[in-house]
Amino acid sequence: MAIIDITVIPIGTETPSVSAYVADLQHVLARFEGIKYELTPMNTIVEGELDTLLQVIKAMHEAPFSKGIQRVATNIRIDDRRDKESTMASKLASVQRQLEKE
Repeated sequence: MAIIDITVIPIGTETPSVSAYVADLQHVLARFEGIKYELTPMNTIVEGELDTLLQVIKAMHEAPFSKGIQRVATNIRIDDRRDKESTMASKLASVQRQLEKE
């Protein structure tokens, strides 16, 4: 199981707001089975098998082009831990345990 942090930035939008493009990306994510995702104010976090996540990245990157955008910048980070299962929830729980020790 891997986790990605993805930010898709459409360049050349008519207004500074990109919320319509972000909403469109959430629809793209809903089409994929076997993943979990969470929208944050600055990016989207997606959890699943790496092969699937690479397909997700491509689909998300392509989405603004289908809306007429001519340039898209996509930033990704991949956390692919293979010594033990790592999920979004388990990573947060680990930090919470550390905070409780304080």
